[in-house]
Amino acid sequence: IGDIMLDRYYFADVTRISPEGPVPVAKVKEVRNTLGGAANVAHNLARLGCQVLIAGISGDDENRQILDRKFNTLGIGHAGLLKVQRPTTTKVRVIGGHQQMLRLDFEDAGRVSRAVENRLLAYLARQLENRLDAVILSDYAKGVCSPALCRNVVQVCRQQRVPLVVDPKGAQWQKYKGAFLVTPNVKELGEASRARVGNDDKTIVTVGATIRQRFGFESLMVTRSERGLTLLSADEPVNIPTYAREVFDVSGAGDTVAAVMGAALAAGGKMTTAAHLA
Repeated sequence: IGDIMLDRYYFADVTRISPEGPVPVAKVKEVRNTLGGAANVAHNLARLGCQVLIAGISGDDENRQILDRKFNTLGIGHAGLLKVQRPTTTKVRVIGGHQQMLRLDFEDAGRVSRAVENRLLAYLARQLENRLDAVILSDYAKGVCSPALCRNVVQVCRQQRVPLVVDPKGAQWQKYKGAFLVTPNVKELGEASRARVGNDDKTIVTVGATIRQRFGFESLMVTRSERGLTLLSADEPVNIPTYAREVFDVSGAGDTVAAVMGAALAAGGKMTTAAHLA
């Protein structure tokens, strides 16, 4: 449940400057649409072999139709994807060679109405009655993950004893209070603590432990780019190094971490095992 997006890429060759002004002319060779935001988490889960349901909002437009087709192809249930009076959040990127030249954002990131919140929560409640194994809350600050919605999701998951993984955004973490697992990156941890946080073991453990206690999280897992991740729970802190890979594009890595954690916990895995997999 969260902020669902469509990512559109225009791949182009750039060989000349426009005669109309000092800007490059991009001759488009390929257009590719991919799932973004919370939809990318669902995509990861589906490719891992999980049975996935997604809930959020979109517009009633052509980009929603593209999302529907992609969800159908992946077998992702999207009855919880509500149509509202705003555009489907879409990120358009123009790529010249291997260089991103331009990004266009089509979105209305205002908070959704209370009526929409209630419909999303009612959908979640119905699915919990059907025995969900885990819930992931993917917050991209696009309007779905309001304080009221987040607090209700945390509460109902605690009542049903269903593990909730939260991928947070912004500095207002009170809305996630009491969540089972929160998975910030170093920048997001700094925003929550209102301080600049260095990416070293001691600082991450100290700041993370304070944040975990302040908001009553069962566990906190900080993703640390090339330095791996740190898991903070009732046991001793666990620092897990990354495994070296040649990586061209790291965008969406946080979505993959949230998805793998959710899948492993849904399968009954231990937190440290899930963290190593992530």
